Formats: sequence, C-alpha cells, structure tokens
Amino acid sequence: MSVEQSPERYFSEKQMYAYLEQRAREDGMGQTETALPLSRRFHEGQFRKGAEQVPYIIHPLTLACHALALGLNEDNLVAALLLHDVCEDCGAEPDELPVNDTVRETVRRLTYRRREEMTLEENKKMYFNGIAADRLACVAKVIDRCNNVSTMAFGFSEKKMRDYIRETERYVMPLIEVIKEKWPEHQRTAFLLEYQMKSVMESLKYIVQNG
Repeated sequence: MSVEQSPERYFSEKQMYAYLEQRAREDGMGQTETALPLSRRFHEGQFRKGAEQVPYIIHPLTLACHALALGLNEDNLVAALLLHDVCEDCGAEPDELPVNDTVRETVRRLTYRRREEMTLEENKKMYFNGIAADRLACVAKVIDRCNNVSTMAFGFSEKKMRDYIRETERYVMPLIEVIKEKWPEHQRTAFLLEYQMKSVMESLKYIVQNG
C-alpha cells in the first residue's frame, strides 16, 4: 500500500469483486451472483466518509469477503451483506430487490428508518430488537459494525468516534451474546468478531483519552 492510499482502501475493489464473482459461480451462489452487480450499480458514485473519497462499494465487498474468510459461505448471508445499505442509502425498497424473500427480509431488518413519532432511543431499541430476532440479520449486523469500527479512525471526528463506540457497546455487542446463545454454530464467528471490535475500540478509547 502506498503512503498516498487511504488506509481504508487496503484491499482492491476490483480484486474483491472478481473473487466474489468467481466464488459465487463456482459454489453455485445464485443470490450472490445477482447481488454483486446490483450492489455496484446502486452504490455507483457514492463514497465512504472521510477526505480520501474511497468508493463506497469497498464496504459491502469487504463484508462479503470477510464472511467468506470466516467460513460463512452461506449464499443468502453474503448476498444480504452486499445489499445491506442499498435501501437505507440508495432509496431502494426491499420488495423491489430481485433476490429471494430471505435476502429481502434480512436487508429489511438491517435498514434503519427512524419513525418521527418515536424517540431516538425507542427507534434504536426497535431496530436492534428486530435484528436480534433473525439469525442472518444478527450475524450480518455484527460483521458490518466490525468493519465500520475498524475503519472509523479514518473518517470520524473524535466526538463521532466516542458516540459510535458507545452505541456499539450498548446495542451491537449484545448481539454477539445473542448469537452465542441462540445460534451456537456461530460461536467461532462471534469470538473472532468480538475480539476484533473490542481490540479496536479499547485502543481508540485509550488514544483519545491519552492523546
């Protein structure tokens, strides 16, 4: 990686896309094959937070590759990771997505839409309770937050990092305990994601407090 390259862009989007395309084809992952070009089309022209103008597609591609690296080669999960932001950020509706009902439902649960008649706290509780009730949404959300926590130092202000860490500790880390309790087949995944997130958050908290 050159010094000019954003630390968030430590993997090539072209290589990740080609890898996912090949894996989907070889493993018969039809939902992932559909989701790949769809995700790229929806996120075209979008960028991650920060001054480096990192293409947004880096994020869903990284999540999908992360899932496969963890041994989670479940077609519906990988497809949902690729599409997890297209409704919240791109104006799509879950029912409009040309994927199966399982992927649509997972994306719907992952899409945060605030209800004006409810407080922020009530909205957050409703959102995360909906995720906790579904295995694929629960695993996908933790993978998503793991990536966001791992890269937030490159695009977040100090205050935003503090707030994001607090939100993660309050709402996302409990999802890991839900996974351990309800879906023991994902114990290894839960441990690895928890270890990475806690390591990053504790390091950043120390730097912020002592910097």
